[in-house]
Amino acid sequence: MNILQLVPKLNVGGVEKGTIEVARFLTSNGHKAVIVSGGGVMEKDLAAMGARHYTIPVGSKNPFVMIYAFCKLKDVIKKEDIDIVHARSRIPALTGYFAARYTKRAFITTAHGQYKKHFISRVMGWGKVVIVANETMARYMNENFDVQFERMMIIPRGVDLNRFSYVSPSAKKSETFRVGMICRFTPLKGHLDFLKAMSYVFRKIKDLEIILMGDKLSAKPEYMRKIEFTIKKLSLDDIVKFVASSESVPEIMKNMDVLVSANREQEAFGRTIIEAQASGLPVVATRVGGVLENVTDEMSGLLCHPSDPEDMAEKILMYAHDRQLMEKVAQNGRKMVEERYAIDKGMTGTMEAYQRVLREKNILIFKMSSLGDIILSVPSLRAVRKRFPSAKIKVLVDVKFREVLDNCPYIDEVITCDFENRDKGSGFLKLAERLRSENFDMSIDLQNNRKSHLLAFLSFIPDRYGYDNGKLSFLINRKINMPKKPVLPVEHQSLVLGLAGATRVENYLELWQKKDGEL
Repeated sequence: MNILQLVPKLNVGGVEKGTIEVARFLTSNGHKAVIVSGGGVMEKDLAAMGARHYTIPVGSKNPFVMIYAFCKLKDVIKKEDIDIVHARSRIPALTGYFAARYTKRAFITTAHGQYKKHFISRVMGWGKVVIVANETMARYMNENFDVQFERMMIIPRGVDLNRFSYVSPSAKKSETFRVGMICRFTPLKGHLDFLKAMSYVFRKIKDLEIILMGDKLSAKPEYMRKIEFTIKKLSLDDIVKFVASSESVPEIMKNMDVLVSANREQEAFGRTIIEAQASGLPVVATRVGGVLENVTDEMSGLLCHPSDPEDMAEKILMYAHDRQLMEKVAQNGRKMVEERYAIDKGMTGTMEAYQRVLREKNILIFKMSSLGDIILSVPSLRAVRKRFPSAKIKVLVDVKFREVLDNCPYIDEVITCDFENRDKGSGFLKLAERLRSENFDMSIDLQNNRKSHLLAFLSFIPDRYGYDNGKLSFLINRKINMPKKPVLPVEHQSLVLGLAGATRVENYLELWQKKDGEL
């Protein structure tokens, strides 16, 4: 398989680490790994593992830069003969989606965060498969972006247990108590809350060091000024140590006593937390989102309230004053990571996701009306199923006639439309968005009218089969000329089906019993 991953930058962070780990796994198992990003400190790691990197500004929100990135990206996809485009962030995903659609490659996403409900965020649900780290994220993507559970795969992020080797808290002999954060410098990570908490801790522990690890250059200058001002205001200048993101995270963790995750908003997972747990480093984390799936209070870590420096300080001091607690938490944390987050499990799941998107084909059939015509489409549905036995086949039908296809064994789902009410005007565009999110590989237009042609086009379906009938048929890219003489409905449909490779159309009709035994 040839896999292309998309990230805005390659600096230190959970998204970037996961990208590198997948690339390493792919190359070590004989696959091609290509990464496109705006560059960063982790770029140097790729050449050593045999992966390829292209520097393209896929993280830019400038529309003109996005067009430039799209053009460059589609060229890379063709040059490297990419099978799957795997997007791990919103802006790169937007560019990657259109590049994948244009080049007819599979597109998947990994939803790393609980994104705000914004149009751009919706693209993270447009993958043929949407990877999430836990059940918390699966529910969030379903409730906020209408991503069906059947399209999501829960694949926990893995930890390399060899790199993050266990060091017992009792083995650390330093007199200095070191507490730190390892994350991006951004307000939602809660650095200011952490510094305030550490000012309380400093009143109790004088031999103290505060470690802030991250990429200062990629942070917004205004936020860094707030951090530096807070450090001075709280008289922490002499004990705060900034560590560049280029340094080794496992080595930094070996020299720390407590790791703090001070997120103010819902954290989807918390990769640094499980890396700390693997290393035997006790964790204090705020009670947000997916963190609660990885930290059991007073068992595998200590939990505090978000944006509550006093509570955070209290939990840090619990460790400082209770070495037995530190040992218990460290041992339980390592055991939990070994059982749930060993890197091989995450990589195996990712490979299964890749194989699934290449194996499965998503097909949309347009047959909105009328009652008799929908009944007459049954031979076509049967033929499509025979041609694509493992495909996910869905049919768009007017809501008034949906019951006709209830219990039809040849399709997986009926999608309803209502052009008289719900789907007229702006509702039409919402319907197109709904279809677009399904990531269909092909559409077969048995309706062949303006609405069906336009919906197929607006859904960005790569292969759109239908008749060249002059009714916006320039939007259909796989078309056949209308018959020169009248033909029966089933034969009329079979000509389009033949273009799509479904040639075995058997001319008989079927109806199916409902569960209560009625027809």
